[in-house]
Amino acid sequence: MTKSDLIEKISEKVQNFTKRDVEIIVDKIFDSIKDGLVSGDKIEIRGFGSFKVKGHGARKGRNPKTGEAIDIPAKKTPFFKVGKELKERVNQ
Repeated sequence: MTKSDLIEKISEKVQNFTKRDVEIIVDKIFDSIKDGLVSGDKIEIRGFGSFKVKGHGARKGRNPKTGEAIDIPAKKTPFFKVGKELKERVNQ
């Protein structure tokens, strides 16, 4: 499902909002999640899952082509952990 598919489904179910209104709301939700992750917050949506940022430290690696040692810099990666209710619903 793409973002536009999500907006379409929501606008079909919610008659009080126009498709444009739903698009603005979805964008604001995603922007809020992004902003929270950038600032280092953990976002938890009960029954769905949680988002957080995991840090990976700097390390040494090897170029597989040449075998030369290289430095891999530290980085942060967004991580999603599915909630129990969603996991159970998917596995039914």
